[in-house]
Amino acid sequence: MQSNKIRRIRPSLRRSALQATTIALCAAVTTPATTRAQTPCVIDHQNVPAPIQAIFNGPFYNGAIWGLRVDDLDTGKTLIDLKQDCQLYIGSVRKVFSIGELVNQIGPDYRYNTPVFQLGDIASDGILHGNLVLVASGDLTMGGRTNPDGTIAVPDFDHNEADSLGNATLAAPDPLAGYKALAHQVAQHGITAISGDVIIDDRLFQPYYFRDQFYIRPIFVNDDVVDASINPGAAGKRAEVAIRPLSAALRIKNKLQTGAAGSDYTLTLDPELPQCIGQPHCSAAITGDLPIDFKPMFTNAFPLVQNFRIVEPSNYARTVFIEALAAEGVSVTAPSVGPNRADTLPDPGQYRKHRKVAELTGIPYSETMKLILKVSYNIGADTSLILFGLTHGVNSMDDALAVERGILPSDYGVADDQFHFIDGSGKDTTFATSQAIITMLSQLRKRPTFPAFFDALPILGIDGSLGNITDFEADPTLAGAVGQVRAKTGTVAGPNSSGSGTVLNGQAFAGYITTKGGRHLVYEVVVNNLPVANLNQIVQVFQDEGTASAILWRDY
Repeated sequence: MQSNKIRRIRPSLRRSALQATTIALCAAVTTPATTRAQTPCVIDHQNVPAPIQAIFNGPFYNGAIWGLRVDDLDTGKTLIDLKQDCQLYIGSVRKVFSIGELVNQIGPDYRYNTPVFQLGDIASDGILHGNLVLVASGDLTMGGRTNPDGTIAVPDFDHNEADSLGNATLAAPDPLAGYKALAHQVAQHGITAISGDVIIDDRLFQPYYFRDQFYIRPIFVNDDVVDASINPGAAGKRAEVAIRPLSAALRIKNKLQTGAAGSDYTLTLDPELPQCIGQPHCSAAITGDLPIDFKPMFTNAFPLVQNFRIVEPSNYARTVFIEALAAEGVSVTAPSVGPNRADTLPDPGQYRKHRKVAELTGIPYSETMKLILKVSYNIGADTSLILFGLTHGVNSMDDALAVERGILPSDYGVADDQFHFIDGSGKDTTFATSQAIITMLSQLRKRPTFPAFFDALPILGIDGSLGNITDFEADPTLAGAVGQVRAKTGTVAGPNSSGSGTVLNGQAFAGYITTKGGRHLVYEVVVNNLPVANLNQIVQVFQDEGTASAILWRDY
């Protein structure tokens, strides 16, 4: 697995539903940049239930480091504390901090609304003599995931995972719905033409370089990816490719051939990270061969979904907004494809309420949290930490991390020597002690925002990255745990010291259990330093942690 980016998993290998969920978890997998020696640990096996200790003692885990902490939330008593002072890799469990902190600052009902302003006067014929400016607010979905009832659409195998999983399913809502709604409002305001430019004001925070791919900015289109839904044609003929969203900002050329039954799968995105967005005639291609008898992963049915990264989101958003305006009969003098000229904008303080011509109302953050936590949406978590920083007067990832380092001890009681965070999503050398995680989860439960946070976590056997952990046939007494465990998952893996194999540096569950006996537990189970030979072994770790969670439900 490559540094900061998951190696694409070839979809020619068929996986079970449980495997699919585990691979989805691996969308948050990152490779530690350096090897960190484990800190000395206090080991106390005496309180670990025998069925869980039997999992930990299995021959597969020889040499691995397990951590388990369980507290009773009603009494405050610690029930199990294995490896109490170890700093262990936790991967995306880190997201409970960044998301919990932001929702406590803004509240679950907060909406990131996106206004559009006229910079210039509108003549009697409807021509705006000046620029039209969309002011990016950090709205992660821009109306592109909103169901008719106002909830957020989050498929089981979300397209944010397609480049690492090899397949996905697409949400039903139109990914350009927000831009179309804004364009409609502009037209309704009486603007028929724009003699200047259309500009995305993306200056809300300093761009953050995301995992060697692109700079996150406060504007988003379709989660900053272009999706390709692929179906085979006749053998020897061109495959069928549908693009979403469809925009002149990035043209996708279909060079994919349908191969004969049994032929090799060689589908390639060329390039996955197109650097030309904002330039005329920018394009990428889908090439290679797709066997006619190919079975897409997870769904075992077409379409197969792949995606290209929108590496210049401001340029792309500018183009789709101009295209949406054109569809509403609003012409723009400036070319639709070109660089976004935010550098020409006035100070944000010069925007005036009477100059606002449109506004997109965002969905409540309680809904956005579900996307981030249930499918481990890394871009959403990193953006959320920066938005948290904005509530404290800073506008960069580094400064937001510095604010967090002060607030976790002062506001949440998490000691500053018990965690090491380098972004908002849990990449690389992100680690924490079980004490830090239990303290944070316990504190979050005391806040008025907790119902929304709890609702956004994956649910064992129901949804998100825990949705398919239902394999309790070997011990039916554990089946009742389905729906009673809510936990964030996290995985971090990379090459071993010789570079010849893979080490599961860390895999963790952390969250809450309502037990069979009616107790309310907060817990973390985590394993570090485990060599793995293949994906099936990662699947086994994931299932074993699910089983350990179910044992806690049954036995307490």
